[in-house]
Amino acid sequence: MRKVLNFPTQVDVLGTMRIIIFGPPGAGKGTISASLIKRFGIPQVSTGDLLRESIRKMDDIGRKAKPFMDEGQLVPDEIVIALLSGRLHQPDALQGFILDGFPRTLNQAEELKQFAGIEHVLNLKSSRQVIMKRLSGRRTCSKCNAIYHITNLPPKKEGICDKCGGALFQRNDDNPKTIAKRLKAYRLQTMPLIKYYRKEGILKDIDGEQQSIQKIVDDCIKAIENG
Repeated sequence: MRKVLNFPTQVDVLGTMRIIIFGPPGAGKGTISASLIKRFGIPQVSTGDLLRESIRKMDDIGRKAKPFMDEGQLVPDEIVIALLSGRLHQPDALQGFILDGFPRTLNQAEELKQFAGIEHVLNLKSSRQVIMKRLSGRRTCSKCNAIYHITNLPPKKEGICDKCGGALFQRNDDNPKTIAKRLKAYRLQTMPLIKYYRKEGILKDIDGEQQSIQKIVDDCIKAIENG
């Protein structure tokens, strides 16, 4: 048992918090994960970030992964899984973690189960119409990567980041045509995993269309704490 501080309501977290969050592009996974990290005192683990850091250091895994990433190909499962397994056995992840970008296939889900049994899978559900509206209005800071939205979360000064003063821009993959492709890819890739974890009995559906991000966060926390 450990105390999680600096939160309006302190909570005793029993056991571990091994969490996966699924949701289409624009569902708010990053924002929600940030809140869960603060709530439970566990790290968010991104396989993409791990791969990029490994390549930057050019360690053994980085040397193996670099040719695939340079060619825009998927890094083979055995490389990604070896990297992820090492990360999840580090001290800060022993009490739990939030996985970002993994698993992406049923084989990865089965492999993950062998070294890090998942306890909670949150499935953020949002319609195509809502996702299109969210992503097409999203703006990113060119300096610090802070995220804004022209209607839901506008900066104090149009086109300028509140945090660092950097110029805001629209990412290439946030235009309607690209969004449609990303949503299609997400459905094809993730639906089998949603079925897999639903069958495992650990998946909880979360209404991701609520106007208040805080309400979505609260629903996620409730789903985790009520098990």
